Amino acid sequence: VQLQASGGGLVQAGGSLSLSCAASGGPSSRYTVGWFRQAPGKEREFVAAISGTSGSTYYADSVIGRFTISRDNAKNTVYLQLNGLKPVDTAVYYCAASRYTSRSTVYTVGEYDYWGQGTLVTVSS
Repeated sequence: VQLQASGGGLVQAGGSLSLSCAASGGPSSRYTVGWFRQAPGKEREFVAAISGTSGSTYYADSVIGRFTISRDNAKNTVYLQLNGLKPVDTAVYYCAASRYTSRSTVYTVGEYDYWGQGTLVTVSS
């Protein structure tokens, strides 16, 4: 499975961006897809995920109410809508796919089998 993340850019605080993660090369519609981010000097952290089977969504506490994850299986694409952006949201955003995960492990970097190349989101104050 290959993942291609896109949609990053420079935005002012309070602005919005829409990220996309296009998948190819496998039965990715059944996989859980997650978004993670990594700021300079920090570890990669979970942002949001969506189950391929149930459509259940999961969010980090820091983005609840601001970010929305969704998927279009017909297009093999997962989206992450970022609203109310803050400077602390500045990071490289990665999408990843997991063949097998559970509600308790969906937040874990190591549970994901495939990773995209990342897209940079910069939020200015």
